[in-house]
Amino acid sequence: MNATVLIVDDDPVQRRLAEAALTRDGMAVAACGDGTAALDHLAERRDGVSAMVLDLVMPGMDGIAVLEALRQRGDEVPVIVQTAKGSMDVAISAMRAGAFDFLVKPVAPAKLAKAVRDAVKVAESGQRRATPETFRKRAASRRQGVDLIGNGPEMTRVKRLIAKASASDIPVLIEGESGTGKELVARAIAGRGARATKPLVIVNCGAIPDNLVESILFGHEKGAFTGATEKHTGKFVEADGGTLFLDEIGELPNAAQVKLLRAIQDGHVEPVGARGGRTVDVRLVSATNRDLIAAVQTGRFREDLYYRLNVFPILTPSLRSRTGDLPELVDHLVERQARKAGLTGVPKVTDAAMDVLGAYDWPGNVRQLENELFRALVLSETGVLDAPDFAHIAAQLDGSRRPIAPMPALDRPLAPVAEIPFPPATPDGVPEPPPLRQQPAADRDHCVPLLGADDHARPLAAIEADAISHAVSHYDGQMSEIARRLGIGRSTLYRKLREYGIVGGRN
Repeated sequence: MNATVLIVDDDPVQRRLAEAALTRDGMAVAACGDGTAALDHLAERRDGVSAMVLDLVMPGMDGIAVLEALRQRGDEVPVIVQTAKGSMDVAISAMRAGAFDFLVKPVAPAKLAKAVRDAVKVAESGQRRATPETFRKRAASRRQGVDLIGNGPEMTRVKRLIAKASASDIPVLIEGESGTGKELVARAIAGRGARATKPLVIVNCGAIPDNLVESILFGHEKGAFTGATEKHTGKFVEADGGTLFLDEIGELPNAAQVKLLRAIQDGHVEPVGARGGRTVDVRLVSATNRDLIAAVQTGRFREDLYYRLNVFPILTPSLRSRTGDLPELVDHLVERQARKAGLTGVPKVTDAAMDVLGAYDWPGNVRQLENELFRALVLSETGVLDAPDFAHIAAQLDGSRRPIAPMPALDRPLAPVAEIPFPPATPDGVPEPPPLRQQPAADRDHCVPLLGADDHARPLAAIEADAISHAVSHYDGQMSEIARRLGIGRSTLYRKLREYGIVGGRN
């Protein structure tokens, strides 16, 4: 393709990666480190730019400002924007400012080259740029391609629940430990069903100061409070017709919980400082890593709001509960991180490295695994990820979880086994059976019966309930210690306590 592409990015590494991808595709490339330099380059038209690859987040003049300046000048060069934030509101803002397409970093070289080729072809044919509906459909297709790695029973259950939740507008509450992929599940739900082409707006409730929660969610009028220099629509209005994902919902202050409850009940939102409100049509998906039942019992979360949110619960499993998915997950993450680091090949993960990764508990779940793989990949000098690349992980393993090493050969003969006396014979020649050992009362107190009163095996659920109840009593209700000793996550422990009606937890 005989075309010249202008790359605009303040990150020199990203500029080099984009330049390499487009050069391999036969394009000529020019590069600028900021928006002002890019506008100057286009004004001079030194080499006839056919398309632009533009980063949205840059110091000084950002990508949106560059797009608006191009529109004011009447410059029709097609622009592909790149951003690390792939939310719908970012995409729509870029489209309204004049972008041709948008890509979410990290971008595969082939995907970037194809997007530029398409932009140049459209520009040469004189076609109009994409419409808002086109951008919504592109965003929806990206959400439909969400990767939920793993085919074990836990992830199969999650995928089945996602399919059911996507078929209606039922409120969904996603529970699970940090790093288990709750946002990924929300994106998968939003990417299917009747609202797939509509906005997906994501709000992290834990990252908003308490005094700004209402303004962020419901909007505010100009002058409603100090610093409100202009009108703000709010996330509910932005998500009108689509899906609103409230992450870390347990962090909302009580005052905001009241207004949220009304918005869920009748779809009515009132901006701060407004005389009236408006009705919105929003599908609500929320997520938390907290035990909301405990928060309700302590008064930190409204009970009526909890039941409004928890209509269709989905529990994202911890990584330690689905170790069978680990090899597939590691391969996927290594491939993705290799692209992010700009590597030409995908490093191989040895069996010894997998033994170390499989023996670790992963308290940070998939997010921690991804960070550890990226660290090992960047520091590795061999192109192979081996056990020494995860030495700090191996150092955290206790003796019971370390990979089993082969037993060394003994350099001395085995000691003779003590001779066991044969029991004396009875008058009829049959050996006298040894006396039964009476089990101490203390031991009997710590036993869970396997057989019922009818001398048949008890159901596994009943045995599990007895084991958990005994652990709650033995560890004085310390939930973290109980979960650790039983080898399950706290969220799983809380769920089982609710299922079996066990009380007594303290933390």
